[in-house]
Amino acid sequence: MPYYALFADDRQIGPGLPTEAEVWKQALDVSLISDLPVADKAGGAVLLTRYHVKEIREECCAPDPAWRLPDEIS
Repeated sequence: MPYYALFADDRQIGPGLPTEAEVWKQALDVSLISDLPVADKAGGAVLLTRYHVKEIREECCAPDPAWRLPDEIS
């Protein structure tokens, strides 16, 4: 499953999230950006300086909630 992340220049600065919209929302929520990017009249994105969203391949899996450490280690 593809994930998307926020990049400043060529460095990833945000976590991998399932959609581009979630990446921008998270960046807005933590004040990395002050406004969401908008599309121009031709339909192309007008991105903020330095910042861009790029697809990444990230394996993300949650731990099994039933997993427990053993009571004793032999």
